[in-house]
Amino acid sequence: MPDLAGLNCPQMGTLSPAPGRRFLEGLFMIISRRTTRTEVQIAALVVAVAFVVVGCLGFVPGITTNYETLYFTGHYSTAELVGVFQVSCLNNLVHVILGVVGIVFSRTATGARLYLLAGGSICLVLWVHGLVVDNQSGANFIPVNSADDWMHFAAGVGMIAIAVIFGRGAAAGRSARIPPVQNRGSLLRLHRGSKGVSSGSDAQGQRGTDDLEWR
Repeated sequence: MPDLAGLNCPQMGTLSPAPGRRFLEGLFMIISRRTTRTEVQIAALVVAVAFVVVGCLGFVPGITTNYETLYFTGHYSTAELVGVFQVSCLNNLVHVILGVVGIVFSRTATGARLYLLAGGSICLVLWVHGLVVDNQSGANFIPVNSADDWMHFAAGVGMIAIAVIFGRGAAAGRSARIPPVQNRGSLLRLHRGSKGVSSGSDAQGQRGTDDLEWR
């Protein structure tokens, strides 16, 4: 593949990789701007953005084929995202909402892990739903086809696996940063002992002062 850097085109002038590199660097800085962002938060954010993108693409003619048959819900909505995944307006809106919720929940490690677990569980429920119902019946109100079913399965398993793997690392990191809590009884005894030593020292000092005054 030829190197496009410095390639002269009559209509476009000189192509330079600098703008693309600056864009990628800026995108990376936005994602990693918060130094406290954990791996599970980044993973949840990536998944959430993917849901938003997929939901929005479902409303784009051309990317969604049979666009004239895109209905709000029902199995008679035969529009297909990239000609493969059966979609409807409800399907697209659910993807967008699920993505927006994920972006909000990814602000904390606990919320990100909860989002991945809950979202993955929802995807697995949709997978089972697609396997049980007849695609040509009214029960297929979402609607889904075979490609949707297995995509839901892959998304559900992947999200839960990410939550378990990265969530465990985040929990381990938090426990490593938090010092171990000492036994409350030991602290109380130590506090009482220090008060006793202090009181004894004060009493000896007072007796020494009295002796000096008597003499």
